[in-house]
Amino acid sequence: MSTNELCHQYTQEGLREEDVDPNPIRQFTSWFELAQAVHTDEWFMPHAMTLATCGADGIPAARVVLLKTFDDNGFVFYTNYVSQKAQQFETNPSAALVFYWPMLQRQVRITGPVTKISIRESKAYHRTRPRGSQLGALVSNQSEAIPNRDVLERKMVELDELYRDRDVPLPENWGGYRVAAHAIEFWQGRPNRLHDRLLYTRQSNSSWTIQRLAP
Repeated sequence: MSTNELCHQYTQEGLREEDVDPNPIRQFTSWFELAQAVHTDEWFMPHAMTLATCGADGIPAARVVLLKTFDDNGFVFYTNYVSQKAQQFETNPSAALVFYWPMLQRQVRITGPVTKISIRESKAYHRTRPRGSQLGALVSNQSEAIPNRDVLERKMVELDELYRDRDVPLPENWGGYRVAAHAIEFWQGRPNRLHDRLLYTRQSNSSWTIQRLAP
């Protein structure tokens, strides 16, 4: 199968150094807020991001996770602490994130070290989750091989009954990670594939430099 006929034309305005914020987190915030505003399809999630990791075997892995919070300290998502990604963080605590917002013809790439967030933060977020999601985190040992789906369904029913009249606790093996951005690249699609790419790199004094990259 060839995808040559799926050529796409880029028509958006450019990305100029003099127009961007010197702080990439503020620049990301403005782009993210616009992505929320223009992507009105209920199935499109502007906070969905590809998370790429790599363990000791050197084989990369990527999957889509959901951004839950972000600030100058980093970008936070939640997962099971025995999942594949968590195991990879044990030997290689670094990650890459990619956001893609097609209606804006924009992409953001983020790389940096990864750390677990505090139990206090994980508990606070856990309390905001729907009850079904809270139970699901208890049910699933993420990435573990299981014989069939019935195993999950039965455990879900058991735990639903067990916690029928009380709060669902935070699982010991579930919580958040924070990716502290050391580099953030903003990509804007442009005509003739001469795309705009601006790369922010964090310096040792926590300031940022901005470079233009060839498309």
